[in-house]
Amino acid sequence: MEENDVVRSLAALAQPVRLQVFRALVVAGPGGLTPGSLVESLNVPATSLSFHLKELVHSGLVSQERDGRHLIYRATFDRMDALIGYLTENCCQGQACAVESAPACSC
Repeated sequence: MEENDVVRSLAALAQPVRLQVFRALVVAGPGGLTPGSLVESLNVPATSLSFHLKELVHSGLVSQERDGRHLIYRATFDRMDALIGYLTENCCQGQACAVESAPACSC
């Protein structure tokens, strides 16, 4: 993952509503969620949610797919794994970490 991509991803998550949206999409898994579902579960105005989803899609952390009349948003798990990998690539100065890393998400 390139440094500019990392900065874009972290900037997208550095806002409370976007972090909540991203976490909700991670929990939803590969099925994703519609904006209506997110509005209901997060109690966020639809106009505000639209802006935040656009930013998350632009960062690459979320994908958008049209399903008939509905839009489905999904967390992009490979991008999330790449971001976490980048952040932890050189952790513990090459020594064994106190915390074992979790396996990559198989979603």
